[in-house]
Amino acid sequence: MPSTLLQKVWDAHTVRRLPNGQTQLFIGLHLVHEVTTPQAFDMLRARGWTVKFPERTVATVDHIVPTRDQRRPFMDVMAEDMLSALERNCREAGIRLFDLSTGSQGIVHVIGPELGLTQPGMTIACGDSHTSTHGAFGAVAFGIGTSQVRDVLASQCLAMEPLKVRRIRVDGRLAHGVFAKDVILEIIRRLGVQGGVGYAYEYAGEVVDRMSMDERMTICNMSIEGGARAGYVNPDDATVDYLRGRRFSPAGDAFDRAEAWWKSMASDPGAAYDDEVLIDGSAIRPTVTWGINPGQSVYVDEKLPTARELPSSDRAAIEEALQFMGFHAGDPIAGTKVDVAFIGSCTNARLSDLREAARVIRGHRVAPHVKALVVPGSQGVRLAAEREGLDRVFTEAGFEWRGAGCSMCLAMNPDRLEGREVCASSSNRNFKGRQGSPTGRTLLMSPAMVAAAALAGEVVDVRRFRD
Repeated sequence: MPSTLLQKVWDAHTVRRLPNGQTQLFIGLHLVHEVTTPQAFDMLRARGWTVKFPERTVATVDHIVPTRDQRRPFMDVMAEDMLSALERNCREAGIRLFDLSTGSQGIVHVIGPELGLTQPGMTIACGDSHTSTHGAFGAVAFGIGTSQVRDVLASQCLAMEPLKVRRIRVDGRLAHGVFAKDVILEIIRRLGVQGGVGYAYEYAGEVVDRMSMDERMTICNMSIEGGARAGYVNPDDATVDYLRGRRFSPAGDAFDRAEAWWKSMASDPGAAYDDEVLIDGSAIRPTVTWGINPGQSVYVDEKLPTARELPSSDRAAIEEALQFMGFHAGDPIAGTKVDVAFIGSCTNARLSDLREAARVIRGHRVAPHVKALVVPGSQGVRLAAEREGLDRVFTEAGFEWRGAGCSMCLAMNPDRLEGREVCASSSNRNFKGRQGSPTGRTLLMSPAMVAAAALAGEVVDVRRFRD
């Protein structure tokens, strides 16, 4: 029978069906970083266990690294201790570590694809919720907790609940000034932050087919924000072209064989889905979140919702968000003053993201009251951007050009909001306290929209700045 990619990958990696209904899945690639691993390694030692397949685990440092000054030892003692622990654990277990000295360090969900570690048909796990990013390549990728990190280290397996599949087709053609970030915010706005619970999302349609791999990663990255356990795009020529020549991709005849297998893993015509959603991509406009979850968003030319416009079940959440953000129902989102502009994160810190932001910024200056920073997603992205002169575009406009890391997305480092600051952010979460201040306020948008907000000093339609 015709099968979805999820079913094909699931079946190929099934070790056994467990009595509780879960599946024991073999994990093809395990990505680790400094935050969710120290306890996992301690648990291994306490039980006398070793890392089963160290060659299938790859480590980097991203969450706690400072981006302004990355010299060792770090001024933050806890950050230095966490990185030292990761270095020690990787050394003892024989795990490859891409640290600050390698030239390949970066956010785990950026370096996996750019190094060719992420490949179609894989199962991938990482102790980070945005592991769904890797689904852009036709992999089935899960974020896991610390105890599950321990289990994968010890057995290379993971016990997983079976998933349903929802196919989300985005057809038509995106309008000028609309990007992948706007598409995924539209999906979450429509389906809700819990709409994907129990599902994997398969992204398809004319808009997705035309997307670059960077754009597909943005879409898949935020699947978790819509409640989905995973999100993926079927592998195609764009996938293969991206992977050709990457450091850890197959080479020569092996690449040709891999290409044939990768494409065979795509969902079959006629495959059955548990649910299907159709979205007109041509109707999507530049989008901004206004609340405290990624589903609370409006188009930049819209006004904030009023209680009477929404189901009664949503009203309490709307009122809470409005109160926290200091907004009023019916307010326009455009014109909202911003204090900080952040371009970065595993959602939108790749080279194409920086190029789009630089197109908006070139020849302009950041508003005097705005603190603006650009944090490339990896050392590789940073170097490539500097070769193109993008760093000069940003710095001449008044942006700070930083080293690679997670930075303000999670604020487990010196980059964080202060007090009630409002941040225009290209990251993925706008929860209370997400960017380091319990009262700080986050507005999610595309990198180009962040760039426009930095220049105007307020939320503004990016199409004002684009030719």
